[in-house]
Amino acid sequence: MDKIRIVIAEDHAVVRQGTRQLLERYPDIEVIGEAADGEEAIAIVKSLRPNVVIMDVRMPRLSGIEATRKIKEEWPDVAILVLTAHDDDEYVFALLDAGANGYLLKTAEVEDLVKAVRAVHAGQPALDPLVTRKVVSQFMSGKSLPDVMSQVGNEMEGLTGRELEVLQMVGQGLTNKEVAQRLFISDRTVQAHLSNIFSKLQVTSRTEAVMLGIRKGWITVDHKDYRG
Repeated sequence: MDKIRIVIAEDHAVVRQGTRQLLERYPDIEVIGEAADGEEAIAIVKSLRPNVVIMDVRMPRLSGIEATRKIKEEWPDVAILVLTAHDDDEYVFALLDAGANGYLLKTAEVEDLVKAVRAVHAGQPALDPLVTRKVVSQFMSGKSLPDVMSQVGNEMEGLTGRELEVLQMVGQGLTNKEVAQRLFISDRTVQAHLSNIFSKLQVTSRTEAVMLGIRKGWITVDHKDYRG
């Protein structure tokens, strides 16, 4: 079984080493590098190409936000799992905007951290329950995302009508199978549409695509339909 190769980016050495020791108890996880700041994290990712980076937010030289953005721009297949003590809206939405695949608070149990690592490695989002409530609250309120999201430069032009339809259903929390049943198409066709959507929007996950779609007003999410 191939192990999940991890880099830990955390400026506090004790926290970094403790996280490493906890993770290495699990046979499917291997910590291959550590970084004490954002610039070092980028250099290590370039050199070692991990599967997952566990990223802190506030670090010297380069923040976790900017490090996440640069890593996702250069190596979009590397999953970023934020592990931080900060749950402020400005950090949450800035990091999701930057391309983070998951956001976990340091109050989480070790098992939750391991589950989150496995989830983002498998291409699934992993959000702390508190963060999930923040995101859903924004969606349900009908408000635009915080000003920090205005930095998103990706335009949603170029999506076909069917791709917008798929994105809308994904925003309602439907699985690929459920979308396929609604549209009378195959699961494989749904996945192909999602791949095209990700490519056109320059995102790497369903969560990122839906967030951008709502922010731009291309899709809406009704609280009666939302099942996420």
